Amino acid sequence: MTIITDERCTGYSSPGHPERPARISGTLQKLRAQTDLVLKWNAPLAVTDEQLERAHTKQHIAHVKSGTEAFDGDTPAHPKIDEHARRSVGGALQGLKQARSGEDSFSLMRPPGHHATQNHAMGFCYFNSIAIAALEALATGTKRVAVFDFDVHHGNGTEAILQNKPNVVFASVHQHPCYPGTGAENVGRNFFNFPVAPRTPRENYRKVLAKALDELKAFKPELIAVSAGFDCYARDPLAQETLEAEDFHWLGESLHKTSIPFFSVLEGGYSSDLPELIFAYLKGVAGK
Repeated sequence: MTIITDERCTGYSSPGHPERPARISGTLQKLRAQTDLVLKWNAPLAVTDEQLERAHTKQHIAHVKSGTEAFDGDTPAHPKIDEHARRSVGGALQGLKQARSGEDSFSLMRPPGHHATQNHAMGFCYFNSIAIAALEALATGTKRVAVFDFDVHHGNGTEAILQNKPNVVFASVHQHPCYPGTGAENVGRNFFNFPVAPRTPRENYRKVLAKALDELKAFKPELIAVSAGFDCYARDPLAQETLEAEDFHWLGESLHKTSIPFFSVLEGGYSSDLPELIFAYLKGVAGK
């Protein structure tokens, strides 16, 4: 198991903002102290404009680099945020590289990405790391790619970027109603949305997650790219769901049991328990 990270991603913050550096620093502290998993460490890959432009317009890429005013009420224009966002994309690309070589990996980076559309930064997200990695995979020889998004918020940006693209399928399990208000039904030919009501009982939530994963397996992908959001946790401050640490372990184990190469990229998760939730998931991925 490899953890992909770059501690420079803790170098920006806004007072009181839930997408804070401690999400990474606390998780790193937990993973470095544990003895259950043998972990290797790797850095994000460098990212080219060509790779970004598979998912985003040139205008958007320039705006993220030069913007000085907040992109929306949740998404500040931090100094050098384009560099941070590029490194987060690079974490996903490193995950893709390791999945292709048969290695499990988790990109522990910020900012998240799945709300970023072709030409808008929103919802804490600037560049859509998972969509860029999926398009990179297709452009460099992978025949069929699945994207599995279990963040509690709908992956609207990933949907907008990948909708009706050939040889890719997407499944998102998310609370509805909830931010950003999308994902109530399937769209296009390749997007399967699984909205769940607030406070859905854990056992029912698991059934929906299993159904979504079955949809992806039926597509017979060569690779699964996972938007791993931990905000469907029962005590996350930004949603009203019910999952516990053991459910994230089960989810990692379920992905492991598909025997399909996959890599995971951190999206949301804003509880102070995030390190424990990620650790539980990683143990499931490792089959422990």
